[in-house]
Amino acid sequence: MASQRANFSLTTFTPSGKLVQIDYALNAVAAGKTSLGIKASNGVVIATEKRVPSVLVDETSVQKVQKLTDNIGLTYAGMGPDYRVLVRKARKAAQQYFMTYRDPMPVSQLVREVASTMQEFTQSGGVRPFGVSLLVAGYDDNGPQLFQVR
Repeated sequence: MASQRANFSLTTFTPSGKLVQIDYALNAVAAGKTSLGIKASNGVVIATEKRVPSVLVDETSVQKVQKLTDNIGLTYAGMGPDYRVLVRKARKAAQQYFMTYRDPMPVSQLVREVASTMQEFTQSGGVRPFGVSLLVAGYDDNGPQLFQVR
């Protein structure tokens, strides 16, 4: 009983020296559907496999590719609920940037914001690491860009 409870702690190490919660998050990403991104000199393409988990799920309700802003989109592999939390936080950050500077948020800056959020959840007590890997594609003054955030 005590060993099962200890698995939920962020500071529980396996005998090989790995953090258990990080392993759980990485396993969720590995079990996710395939996503890929291709960057060319004149644009970026992201694609993903979209399988509906059950015939009871409406196919139109499952969205694996999301538009964050007019120039940035992303897709994921891993846990859908974690993805939706990060999409909501990224949209909020992009909107706050736009309201402050009246200019679209640079892709690299938005990626840093999302990565910081993911890192914060990895290191904070009381929350677990996100079980998701993101592909963020966008176009700004630096041209087309493609990032992976895990």
